[in-house]
Amino acid sequence: MMQEVRCGHCGRKLAAVCGFTELQIKCPRCRTLNHLKAESLLTSPASAPSLQEALCPRNRSSPG
Repeated sequence: MMQEVRCGHCGRKLAAVCGFTELQIKCPRCRTLNHLKAESLLTSPASAPSLQEALCPRNRSSPG
């Protein structure tokens, strides 16, 4: 299953990937360097946040 990779700063879609162990990609919009590692390398899946949560943190200041 393909998974979207979005910039952690501005949210722009950077790529669609199907499995990776480590990924480094620079956002062309805001120039943020996004460095991602596969969850299984970081922690056990039960205690790790999902990739989507890590890439797209919710804005606590806006309702919804």
